[in-house]
Amino acid sequence: MKPEHLLDIADDLARGSGRRGRPRQADLARAVSTAYYALFHALANCCADRLAGASPGSGSRRAWRQTYTSLEHRFARNRCENRDVIRRFPEDIQAFAASFALLQRQREVADYEPNVDHSRYRVAILVHKARQAVQRLENADARDRRAFALYVLLRLRGR
Repeated sequence: MKPEHLLDIADDLARGSGRRGRPRQADLARAVSTAYYALFHALANCCADRLAGASPGSGSRRAWRQTYTSLEHRFARNRCENRDVIRRFPEDIQAFAASFALLQRQREVADYEPNVDHSRYRVAILVHKARQAVQRLENADARDRRAFALYVLLRLRGR
């Protein structure tokens, strides 16, 4: 799943592309949800590429897929919200972590709160923020991305 494709879909939904007039509330809610999933898939891809290899051969394809699918939404968000640890990462990773946590909270509102009115402007900002966050993650040094991947996937045991 390519995060940039999801972000293009989120942009289209937020603009109401293909429809006359304003986007429906369902379109705006879907845009928020889709923007979050772009971040989720960017992070899952980062984890798999950094830990199992960016070009998995036939022998490591299972390991890549297992790593990709091991990312847990709530666990990753909790990790991203742990400021004591996140502040030790470089700025690009910190920015991604903040956006990941924000977008996941907003996705939960969009998906589970039936009486929320979404503003086109606010949704456009969230989609833009998600696009920037994906770019920040991609810009981060490979070693920092590997350390972040380990951090969001694995539980800490002892100190």
